[in-house]
Amino acid sequence: MPLFDPLGLLVAAPGLLLALVLHEYAHARVADRLGDPTPRAAGRLTLEPLAHLDPVGTLLLVVFGFGWAKPVPVNPWYFRNPLAGMALVAAAGPVTNLVLAFLTFVVWDLWQPAGLVGLAVQHVAVINVYLAVFNLMPIPPLDGSRVLRAFLGRSGGWLDALEPYGGLLVMLLLITNVLDVVLFPAAAAVLEGLSGAAAAVTGGR
Repeated sequence: MPLFDPLGLLVAAPGLLLALVLHEYAHARVADRLGDPTPRAAGRLTLEPLAHLDPVGTLLLVVFGFGWAKPVPVNPWYFRNPLAGMALVAAAGPVTNLVLAFLTFVVWDLWQPAGLVGLAVQHVAVINVYLAVFNLMPIPPLDGSRVLRAFLGRSGGWLDALEPYGGLLVMLLLITNVLDVVLFPAAAAVLEGLSGAAAAVTGGR
């Protein structure tokens, strides 16, 4: 997205808002269901966008097309199994984005909107898939690292050690475009799969 592109921002805004808010709400809802009162106490069990949007992350999204939402505070020690609980909480965000993308494809097949509305609907699917695929990468503090950590068990100490440097590593990979080698092909494959699944449901209308 070009710097301060009003039309691009208008088209992408619904997808960005839905993707970020529902992603974080899903984290909060699953943590709450697993017994952690922290997200509820922090006011994150809501679909109110202002509760989830980070001012700096949102500004960077508007200007550069890349940013972040406000992380949901979670205390894994409330879970019966902290590692498994964190994996479920982490997976909830990307899974929600993928479900939303699939439903968007279903709506697209049934409705076939045109013009700016059609572009906005397409952006909902694309943004949600890219957010899901990006967050499922196994690099702390991304959601994929929490899922991988649960599977590794006692042998996953190296992921814990990487945690303090994970954010810097992600930024470095983004700046150098290294993630593009994995992110773009993976997102394209997921988009194609969800589009095909939606067409199977709707009869390809």
